[in-house]
Amino acid sequence: MKSVLTLFFLSLTMMVNAQNVVTASRKQLFDYDWKFSLDDEPTASQPSFNDAQWRKLNLPHDWSIEGQTKAYNPSGNDGGYFPTGTGWYRKNFRVPAMLKAKKISVYFEGVYMNSEVFINGKSIGVRPYGYSAFAYDITPYLNYNGDNVLVVKADNSKQKNSRWYSGSGIYRHVWLTVTDAVHIGNWGISIKTNNITKNNATVEIKTILKNETLFPKKVSLFTALTDKNKGEAGNTNTTITLPANETREVVQNVVVKNPLFWSCEEPWLYNARVTIKQGVKTVDETTTAFGIRSLVFSTQNGFQLNGKKIILNGGCAHHDNGILGAAAYDRAEEKKVELLKAAGFNAVRTSHNPPSEAFLNACDRLGLLVIDEAFDGWRQNKTPYDYAMYFDKWWQRDVETMVLRDRNHPSIFMWSIGNEIIERKKPEAIATATMMAKFIKTLDTTRPITSAMTTWDSEWEMFDPLFAAHDIAGYNYQLYRAPADHQRVPSRIIVQTESYPKDAFANWKLSHENSYIVGDFVWTAIDYLGESGIGRHFYPGDPAGEHYEKPLFPWHGAYCGDIDLTGWRKPISHYRELLYSNKEELYLAVKEPNPESGPIRLTLWAVWPTWESWTWPGFEGKDVQVEVYSKYPAVRLYLNDKLLGEQPTTQAQEFKATFTIPYTPGVIKAVAVKDGKEVETRILKTAGKAVGIKLTADRKMLSANAQDLSYITVEIVDGNGLTVPDANNQLSFQVTGEGTIAGVGNANLQDTDPYVGSQHKVWKGRAVVILKSTQKPGKLELQVSAPGLETASLIMNTISR
Repeated sequence: MKSVLTLFFLSLTMMVNAQNVVTASRKQLFDYDWKFSLDDEPTASQPSFNDAQWRKLNLPHDWSIEGQTKAYNPSGNDGGYFPTGTGWYRKNFRVPAMLKAKKISVYFEGVYMNSEVFINGKSIGVRPYGYSAFAYDITPYLNYNGDNVLVVKADNSKQKNSRWYSGSGIYRHVWLTVTDAVHIGNWGISIKTNNITKNNATVEIKTILKNETLFPKKVSLFTALTDKNKGEAGNTNTTITLPANETREVVQNVVVKNPLFWSCEEPWLYNARVTIKQGVKTVDETTTAFGIRSLVFSTQNGFQLNGKKIILNGGCAHHDNGILGAAAYDRAEEKKVELLKAAGFNAVRTSHNPPSEAFLNACDRLGLLVIDEAFDGWRQNKTPYDYAMYFDKWWQRDVETMVLRDRNHPSIFMWSIGNEIIERKKPEAIATATMMAKFIKTLDTTRPITSAMTTWDSEWEMFDPLFAAHDIAGYNYQLYRAPADHQRVPSRIIVQTESYPKDAFANWKLSHENSYIVGDFVWTAIDYLGESGIGRHFYPGDPAGEHYEKPLFPWHGAYCGDIDLTGWRKPISHYRELLYSNKEELYLAVKEPNPESGPIRLTLWAVWPTWESWTWPGFEGKDVQVEVYSKYPAVRLYLNDKLLGEQPTTQAQEFKATFTIPYTPGVIKAVAVKDGKEVETRILKTAGKAVGIKLTADRKMLSANAQDLSYITVEIVDGNGLTVPDANNQLSFQVTGEGTIAGVGNANLQDTDPYVGSQHKVWKGRAVVILKSTQKPGKLELQVSAPGLETASLIMNTISR
């Protein structure tokens, strides 16, 4: 009989996505086969509502990115001029009668925003904050062996409620959890590492056990630790009697011999498998990843990870995934972390909200430190309908959610409770910061607490009491004040939580010369949607001014990132990496020359538009500026094999050399010089006429789960395969087989082509298309065409895993 039931449940597991039948599996993805309508339909919460005409889709889903940017959309410049509104989601599913004794809950990783959830017509909860995860017990409301309807209302109609692009809808995963009445609580495992040495580390595991029955239960709690290679690292067993309808915390300790430390370079992870048994029967089991690492902060040694001093080369990052909008596909979140690591960042600040679980999981696996941030504001609003409306009622639940959900991630090394709080000059801000910091320390004592502060006037010293309410002082754009502040408050440990990209060298120098400064986080690491026009440069005839001074449509995003919307690293990214590491020691780029009509002008967050290009038609014989970034003592510049000069590139020159030369097509070459010898070379070549399309996929094998992604870079190339940097061709995309287009776009944040569709222009010779698998394994073919160019194609496979 046991084998028959096993086979039955296995078959149900295989059918669940297709037939929406709940199985006995503890955690099951609930992303598939939803219906959606972008209308405010008050009766849609009722089971009898007719949704036959609604759109069918899978999650995660962001309806705003599917719309057209328009100047009159109420999200305005803050939200990128994307449409918002109120959306409804409905999902039908069945629960077998054999699960009647189980506890069943639905878990949402995030819904933007003002969500309300209904099960079979019953409202079971609301959650205003769009970045908080939440769970509801739906057991009392289920129909067994009959239809059930789960309904979600997401109300993003009140605008503006954010200072950046938020997206709209169920943009993160949904899960169903099925347990016995005796089970481990939601976020019920807390793992802390103590007494860490090279030879031993004590792993403390706290587990919340729940007995939701009318009788006491005697159980065994077994915890087994395994390392990255699945080798056993230790175990422990505890027996406890749980009273009826009681919750208990059980504390266990396991000593790990010769621990493997988690670091940015070697992000070793362990797993803790926690099992509840009644006799020989397993009644609940779950596995949690964690890392063994030590964090120490001091004014003498700055930040030390595992005893090694780390200077933070950090970047701020909003939650959107560029042309995918807010949709938090696991692969998109992982891709973002890969881009940050490849750009030389060792840390990220999740400005200004908790990120997705997939993002943090990727930071753990790939070795990226995280400042996990709760809010952009507290009680005083920055936009009319932002979190200030909900702060007093919801802050504690939202902070608790962030800390309990995220506390086991080794990548997180600091909590942030806010950003440039409007009331920061008032005494009540000190009380609020103290209150939140004290609350967080009841949940987690292993990480320091910060928040980001700034002012552009002379009242800086007034923040001393507010900084004192934090463990680490977060400075936005004010790191130059740190030396004087250190004289006044010698105990203060400082991190620059935001900085202008143009100040990269000054901030690097301050961080390296002052031990009480632990590093810098640039605004921003990656271009993002919303906050339209920040970081722009502009040409004669364009409107002057900053993004916060006036609407700048068709700008619908921020161009202040080191990495653009397509994943291409701007020259400033290479310069920053060169400052903080020796991975890249020579780089060559060209400053865009001014047009004849007048000079290019910069805004506060901008750097001069600089390109990896030696193709400047119309500037023949005119002076252009060539920039070389170098960690070598000097560099030489050659044009068409003729030496033009040599310049020093030491710290005194900020590791830069600028050569002003007449533009002549051909080959420009930068050569590093050390001890009089030429040791490393970088070249740029003039591109010819566009003749073809080049496709480069980051992955050619996808999982057939309707969520896996492949990022394909599209380049217009000449006969020698060089990217044509002034190409702006209109592209058409066609996909056949087991895949769809998840998004298309380029890095031009003034381009109004939709990000969802089958056509888009290239910009500066580049575009990107993101393909998404279906649930069926097979082949997937992409064809990209443009008038006058040969069509390019690419084939990949989708497989069951």
